[in-house]
Order: sequence, then structure tokens, then C-alpha cells
Amino acid sequence: MSVYTLIERQQLSEFLYAYDVGQLVDFEGISAGIENTNYFVDTEKGRFVLTIFEHHTHQELGYFLDIMAFMAEHQIPTAHPKADRQGHYLQTLSDKPAALVERLTGKTLEQPDAFQCAVMAKSLAQFHLAGMGFDRYRANDRDLSWAQSVIAQIQSLMSPEDQVLAGNEFAFQEAIDWTGLPQSVIHADLFTDNAMFEGQRLTGIIDLYYACHGACLYDLAVMVNDWCRTDAHELDQAKLQAVLSAYQTVRPLTEAEQKAWSAALRMAALRFWLSRLKDQLIPREGEITMIKNPAVFKDLLVYHRKHR
Repeated sequence: MSVYTLIERQQLSEFLYAYDVGQLVDFEGISAGIENTNYFVDTEKGRFVLTIFEHHTHQELGYFLDIMAFMAEHQIPTAHPKADRQGHYLQTLSDKPAALVERLTGKTLEQPDAFQCAVMAKSLAQFHLAGMGFDRYRANDRDLSWAQSVIAQIQSLMSPEDQVLAGNEFAFQEAIDWTGLPQSVIHADLFTDNAMFEGQRLTGIIDLYYACHGACLYDLAVMVNDWCRTDAHELDQAKLQAVLSAYQTVRPLTEAEQKAWSAALRMAALRFWLSRLKDQLIPREGEITMIKNPAVFKDLLVYHRKHR
């Protein structure tokens, strides 16, 4: 994630006293992503990722950290949060909520092949089945009402073409009823940079800080839109079929989900187009920041609208 909060070595060393991880050896800011501040942290007893939360409160963060622990304990490859000496997952650093989590092995993929896409899809289905047993609830804060508020914030800065596209797609999505589709804990941001692989083996699903309760189909669409996207911002049909086949070996899609598939792909594209467009038009300040190209998901949304 982008580095918005700079920390000093002594400050981090004092923070780590709360954990049984030994002395600090080294640390480095991570520039990928756009939401929170992240650092790689090496200590005498292990390798971790430190996250400083820029937008979430202490009250809501317990949900995310508990999901990470829950999934790890249900054999879903996620980074288990590190508890401090008092058994707490959450601490404070630079007056902001902060957490230390296990650093997983492997690396993220830039261009996953069809087999890796299938591996990820099967694990996502397992994630959804496990999540149905998670007893806490958090609404999706990037839903259609959020999209409406973003459009209102940036409308005066948008091109006329973008205003028309956003308005038309919003009107279409208002007519979709997601409540009748299977629901679970969803990752809601499962891009290729949020999964770790060693060769063809998935070693970890990371960055669950958008996780919420929602339609499993939407979560699958978010994954497809990134993992199966071509350089021309369309979908690679071989990868798409690999994903759908692998996912359904674990959790077959219902008839209602099959009918809503096109709408799910469009909603997932709309969500990320708008979030990236807002970051571009109303950028946040940060020491090391990355604003991702909104045109990727605008183009993909147009593609889905043509192929509905």
C-alpha cells in the first residue's frame, strides 16, 4: 500500500516491544497499492508485514483481523495476525491503528496463467464456503450507494462521456437484486497483487481490509476482472473458463447466479473504475503513492456492456 505515514527506526523498535518477536533487524516501506501504509519488518524471530491503517477505526478493524485469523485457522492460506503479549491483534502507531501480520512466502503474479487462475478460483470458493460459518457481519462499504456518493463528488470533474457512462451503469445496477444470491464473507479486492504464489501453488491471500458480507458472485467477478483481463482490457476466454470451472468444482453457481453473472462483472468494473477515478481526480497526499489507471476498468466496463 502507499506509504502515507513515515516511521523512524527507534519508533518501530519501541512498537515491537509489545510483541514477542525479538529485536528489529530491518524494515522497508511498500509502495504497491493505494489504501493503507505497509512496511516489511524483519526481526530476530521472524518476518512480518506491518500495516498502519489510514482510514479504518480501531472499532471496525477487529472484524478484518478476526477474519484473517478465522480463515487461517480453517486452512485457507491467509496471513495470521500476530497477537501482542496481551493477546491483542491491534495496536497503535503514530496515533493510528496498526497491526503486525505474518509475512507469507511466495510472490504476487503480474500475468497469471490459466492454471494459476484456476488454483485461485478454487481457493476463493473454499474461502466463501468457510466464510459462511463466520459469525460476525460487516456491510459492503463499496456498494451501489457508495458508487452514487462517489459520482456526486467527482461529477463536475468528469468528462461528459464519463458522466453518461457512470449514470447509465448506475441506473442499470439499481435494478439488480443481490439479496437472493448466496452470501458469505467476501474478499472484495482479490486482485493478482493480493495473492502470493510459489510457482503454481497458492501460498497466501492477503489484504483483507475490504472484506465484508456480500454476494459470492460479486467477489468472483472482482477476481475475474483482474485475473482474466487482457492488455486490451477485455477478458481472456481460456482463463475465464478455467476460473469458472475450478470455482464450481467446490461451489457450483446457482441458476440465479448464472443469470446475474453479466451484472456482477459490470458492478465489479464500475466499483474499481470509480474508486480509481476518484483517486485520480481528487488525489490524497502521501510520501510514496501510487494512483492506478482508471481507464483499465472504464474500458472493461464498456466491454462488459457490449457483451452482456
